[in-house]
Order: sequence, then structure tokens, then C-alpha cells
Amino acid sequence: MTEPTHDEAHGGALGSRLNWLRAAVLGANDGIVSTAGIVVGVAGATQSRSALITAGLAGLLAGSMSMAVGEYVSVSAQRDSEKAALALEKRELREQPEAELEELTDLLEGRGLTREVAREAAEQLTARDPLQAHARVELGIDPEELTNPWHAAWASFLAFTVGALLPLLAIVLPPVAWRLPVTVLSVLAALVLTGWASARLGAADPGRAVLRNVVGGALAMGVTYAAGRLLGAAGV
Repeated sequence: MTEPTHDEAHGGALGSRLNWLRAAVLGANDGIVSTAGIVVGVAGATQSRSALITAGLAGLLAGSMSMAVGEYVSVSAQRDSEKAALALEKRELREQPEAELEELTDLLEGRGLTREVAREAAEQLTARDPLQAHARVELGIDPEELTNPWHAAWASFLAFTVGALLPLLAIVLPPVAWRLPVTVLSVLAALVLTGWASARLGAADPGRAVLRNVVGGALAMGVTYAAGRLLGAAGV
């Protein structure tokens, strides 16, 4: 039974890495779209570089902190649930070892093993580490690799910040006449990349993902620019 256990851990680790990569790509995508919407909207109302920098930095900091706090709270709740489930499983193993062995046998049999093989596998896994066996087979949790809320928070913070820097720099560095074209083209190119990357990581159709990304980003910039133009014309 050594090889199946190793394969399962390896697959779980791979899935975890892919989830982190998808989260990083989506966080960067959020940073690109939200910050682009802010700076393009402000650019529709004023040509002041200081106003653009102020608005862009405010959006970057607010967005990155919001993403970090949101991820920390969400992953902390998940970790608490995992710990509670493991604590309950540990108590059941202590108080009802035979019932838990039968349950593990049923779970393995449900995965396609014969009753005899499932029973033998359950006994061997229980002899090695009963809590880990039940955690992986019954709960889908690796007790040695619980989710870390701080890792999630920092990853979201950095991903959003990196994404947000692109539209911020694109709107403040070029000359006034080139600000909007450079920003729009840079943002759309970045959205093509993040759409393609997220699709590839999720084994989905890149064309649809890229189209959704580009259309959504273009719509966000168009709406905020129109709002900025209207407010600027009204002298607000």
C-alpha cells in the first residue's frame, strides 16, 4: 500500500500548488482591472498627474489590503474547520476504534476495492497512522499540510499589487496625449495573458477565458472613463 499513499499525497500537493497559482493569477487580474478602472475614470475628469497618482495608489493600497484581509479571514475559517474535523476524528478513533476501522473499510470499498482488499488496506493504514488515514480518505485533509491564512494573505496582497502597478505606471509615465492609449493597450494585453494563464491552469478553453477577460476589462474602463468625463464636464 506504499505506492497508492504516495500517489495520493503527490496529487494533493500538485492540486494545492495549482490552486495557489490560480489564486495568484486571479489576484493579479483583479489588481489590473480595478486599478485600471480607477485611473482611467480619473483621467476622464482631469489631466493632473498628482490626481492620477493619488487615485491609483489609493486604489492599489485599498484593493491589496482588502484582498489580503479577505483571504486571511476566509482561509482562517477553513483552517478552523479542518482543525475541528481532525479533533472530532481523533476523539472517534480513541473512543470507537472498531467502528472507525469499519468506516475506513467501507470508504475504500466505495472507491472500487473488493471488500477483502479494502479491509486489509484499512488495517494497514490504521496500523501506520489512523488519524492521517481517516483525514485523507474520509475528510480529504492532509493533517501535515493545513491551509495557512498568512500565506494566503501575503500571496493575495502581492498578486494584487503586481497587477495594479501596471495600469498605475501606464497612466502616469507617458506624456498626456499617450496616457489613455498606452494604458488601455497595456491593460488589454495583460488581461489576455492572465486570461490565458488562468485557462491553462484550469485546463479550460483559453479563447473563451481571454475573451471574457478582455471584454470585462474594456467594459470597466469604458464605463469609468465615461463617468469621469461626465463628472469633469459638470465641474464636480
